[in-house]
Amino acid sequence: MSTPVFGMTFARPDDDPVPILGADFSKALLIETSADADAIVFPLGQPVRFSSTDATFTSKLGTGALADAVKGINAQLGPFNIGADVTVVRVAEGGSVAATAANIVAVLADVASIAFVVNATPRLVWAGRTAWRPDADALNPVIAALPAALNSLLAIAVVDVDDTSAANAIDARETMSSERIIPVGVAARVYEGETIVTRPMGPRILGLFMRADNETGGDPFDPIANRTVYGLAGLSRKIPFSLLDGSTEGQQMLESEVSIVVAGESGVDGSIADGGFSFIGTDNTTTGELWKQIHQVRGADYITVELMQITRQFLGKKVSADLAEAWIQSIKFKLRDHKANNDILGYDVQFRANKNSPENIRLGHLTVNLGIEPAPAFKVANHEVRRYRPAVEGLVADIIARLNAVA
Repeated sequence: MSTPVFGMTFARPDDDPVPILGADFSKALLIETSADADAIVFPLGQPVRFSSTDATFTSKLGTGALADAVKGINAQLGPFNIGADVTVVRVAEGGSVAATAANIVAVLADVASIAFVVNATPRLVWAGRTAWRPDADALNPVIAALPAALNSLLAIAVVDVDDTSAANAIDARETMSSERIIPVGVAARVYEGETIVTRPMGPRILGLFMRADNETGGDPFDPIANRTVYGLAGLSRKIPFSLLDGSTEGQQMLESEVSIVVAGESGVDGSIADGGFSFIGTDNTTTGELWKQIHQVRGADYITVELMQITRQFLGKKVSADLAEAWIQSIKFKLRDHKANNDILGYDVQFRANKNSPENIRLGHLTVNLGIEPAPAFKVANHEVRRYRPAVEGLVADIIARLNAVA
């Protein structure tokens, strides 16, 4: 296009920092059976996305584990966030638990394709049949398939483990090693009509993540420990727990990174609450402490997605100082906002010469070095109580002052 000899031109420079909206990390993926679901609305093996309060779908979901999972999520949501963005994959019930688990594993093997089908990426995953193990030495096949599936989605999963005893729950946890898996060692007792039945706790914990996200405007940086689990009639078993006694069964399970739900007890020192049922848990099953807390993993994933959204707006353009500055400043501004919101404790962004050689620049390769420090969950309060001598000195001074006033 030629410029005018006499007139004016208009241009839109693209060397400014770019804004991005982030992503919704509260979308859930549920994989289980429902023999009496409507096969037209929920065909086997096909992902179906809907609002968890949309009766058009929930009325067709049947009465099995999937329907309970959706109900369990809904029970945890806040007064204004009454519905969840849920994707369901219904699998066939096999002739054995192993066969059903294999059907769930088949979905997890191709889980990355689900986002393209439903136009949404689920970041909270619950897959059924994880409490079963073929024998005492074997890892559950669904749990074995989860780490790769979760990595492909930048998602986390709550998995139900054997809830019959602390020893069995801990033994199951010892078969796992993933920063994206948080095991829970107790099941839910819930009403279905007039009958109380036992159902997995996992979907209800997904609902807690959604509730926490909603309370902070959608950012997945907050832990969910010490929150009430709603919609329960009881627990599959009572887990002894005290905030003051590390030898209790509940504390031992937490030490082994098995999350729990415990009943509140009025008037009992060391109870988690005066009533209701409270979730306690912060840790995943990874080795090492650096990325042990599950909310820190979710927060880092969220920032990773933001970096993707920022960077893709610069890819394909010619390298220049203006472009590099705009790219790096876009990252800094976003991390600054997270620091201001207390999502992270701090950050550092550097463009280092030793990481950006002329040879790499010629290839169009730029490297930025990022450091973030996620905020930890408040897990232990240490109180040092000692005598306070200045108070006695103040008493003496007060007595002397009063006596002098009388004189």
